[in-house]
Amino acid sequence: MFGRVPGAGRWRTILLAAGNIGIGGDPAALLRRVLRLLGPGGQVLIEVDPPGTSSRTEPMRLRSARAIGDWFPWAHVSTDGADALAASCDAAVTERREEADRWFVALHRPATSTTLPGECGGGEQDTARRGRHQQRSRRDSPG
Repeated sequence: MFGRVPGAGRWRTILLAAGNIGIGGDPAALLRRVLRLLGPGGQVLIEVDPPGTSSRTEPMRLRSARAIGDWFPWAHVSTDGADALAASCDAAVTERREEADRWFVALHRPATSTTLPGECGGGEQDTARRGRHQQRSRRDSPG
């Protein structure tokens, strides 16, 4: 997702389902990347946690019958937290929808936006906070 992809800057719709906004534990970084892929008038559809839940980052690992993977950070974005995330990236939530007990938000960047998609998020302060959280997660996590 963060490497070179075809058609960057021309995509019409990007779907982040099944909580994939949380990949890597940094929803703002992923949203920044996704916004750079969108073309004019494009939208991002994101599956989020239900209203009334909190946005958070937690350690996670994958397990199978044969192996248990390493811990890695995973973020959850709640429906209630989607507006702040979008605003931090100069985007806006334009729709919320519940379908079959799953929640989704649609995000668009304003046509008059003066902020480049790579400029959203919390910058160095968020990076330092994430680093401390990841160190704590590895130290405090079982396994």
